[in-house]
Amino acid sequence: MTTKPSSPIEFSDSIDNVTDRIDTAATPLPSNFLSSLEKICPSSTSTTDLVEHSRDWWPLAMHWALNAMTTRRPGVVCRPTSTIQVSEVVKLCAKSSVPVTVSGGRSGVCGAAVPLFAGVVIDTTDLNGVVSVDQLSGLIEVLPGTFGPDLENEINGKYQLSVGHFPQSFDISTVGGWIGSRGAGQFSTRYGKIDDMVAGLEVVLADGSIILTGTEPAGAAGPDLTSLFIGSEGTLGIITKVWLRAHPLPSCTKKAAFRFKTFTAAVETMRSAVRHGATPAVLRLYDERESKRSHGGDGTTCTLLILDEGVESLVNATLEIVAESAHANGGEKAEAQLVDNWLSHRNDTSGLQILSKKGFVIDTMEVAVAWSRVNQVAESVKSSIMQVTGARSASCHISHSYIDGACIYFTFVAEPSDKDLQSIELAYSQIWNAAQNAALQSGANLTHHHGVGINRAKYIKRALGPAHDVLTSIKGALDPKDILNPGKFGITSKRGEYKI
Repeated sequence: MTTKPSSPIEFSDSIDNVTDRIDTAATPLPSNFLSSLEKICPSSTSTTDLVEHSRDWWPLAMHWALNAMTTRRPGVVCRPTSTIQVSEVVKLCAKSSVPVTVSGGRSGVCGAAVPLFAGVVIDTTDLNGVVSVDQLSGLIEVLPGTFGPDLENEINGKYQLSVGHFPQSFDISTVGGWIGSRGAGQFSTRYGKIDDMVAGLEVVLADGSIILTGTEPAGAAGPDLTSLFIGSEGTLGIITKVWLRAHPLPSCTKKAAFRFKTFTAAVETMRSAVRHGATPAVLRLYDERESKRSHGGDGTTCTLLILDEGVESLVNATLEIVAESAHANGGEKAEAQLVDNWLSHRNDTSGLQILSKKGFVIDTMEVAVAWSRVNQVAESVKSSIMQVTGARSASCHISHSYIDGACIYFTFVAEPSDKDLQSIELAYSQIWNAAQNAALQSGANLTHHHGVGINRAKYIKRALGPAHDVLTSIKGALDPKDILNPGKFGITSKRGEYKI
């Protein structure tokens, strides 16, 4: 059975009474546009379709929903089932200068899939399924609207393969969404980010033309065009087919856990292990607060979880290297059951909805940073968050590790003095400004795997510096009419501006 998108939170009023929070000038649809669109593929202007395709899992948008507001609805939703149909839709939109926003599982947390200037939303979830499998090479040809469980169930059972991409949103996100946001799964220390898994793409450009970026391994025919579209959030092209690298299903899985007296000692354990070639599928470190909250710590120790899978000899060697590093840095062995406990609740987001309904501001922010600055960034961001009026909690864990650095994943909670929407929006903005600016100031990047969307657009020029002009030039060259997801990445749109 094909998975379908999930709504993040219910609206506080009838969907017919829901209004748009972001007030932008909607691009008018020309006469006969809807009838022309319907001739290409099924389309809908029902209130339910328009409202549901106007939002994703952005936590601030949840507060809007609780106040009978959505983010920004489109003029029409269409559901193509082939690349040709996507191409024809885009050609129609280009001819009439109507904006196009791509939507999949809508599991993003930054508003990337929100159609800021209305227009057409292309829902890719009917463009789903595994097309072919090269079992000898481990290449999976799959359509972008395929949800994570549907992909893995198909290739696990029939071909004994796995892509190894398991983000927290795995159950409610699609292959195209993973690529659009440049996502990372929870087993990325072994298998890499989605960047490492994509072998090639089929893409519809802003004029409706169709290109292939090539699936051959380790090519050198100029710059890597595949990478141009990974992380582009639908602004440079629409992905209509994907070739993913897959691995044999593991024959062995082993787990371990350690506790440390300091975050610094645990970070050094991770750094040393990875630098010496140990890349277990899971290598997650929780600070004192998160260890106490989730792993039974006493509030003075940090918890390191390790899980590896694959061939037993390699798994044994990997866990041995991590254990040696842990012991060298004062780590004490803990119950491996802690890993099983994490596995059982790792994708549970119910706390987000519960606290949001009580008027709390809660969100997460992830950044990537070199090993030499991990401790500085962790302390700086948490300290900056707690200086914001109303902040109640700031904690972090390291969720993904690489040879040169790691991803630090922060969680923050604030309680505005008043629970009205204006106070909630102000608290949300203040705490995000404090956290993101502290991260950039102390040497981290803008984002590791959640993407940019609307929420982080205001920081991207600072994060990229003069390179932002290059991104703007690429957008202008590939999309001169500015029809593909306009208004994103801090790129000025001729269609206007927006304010939150």
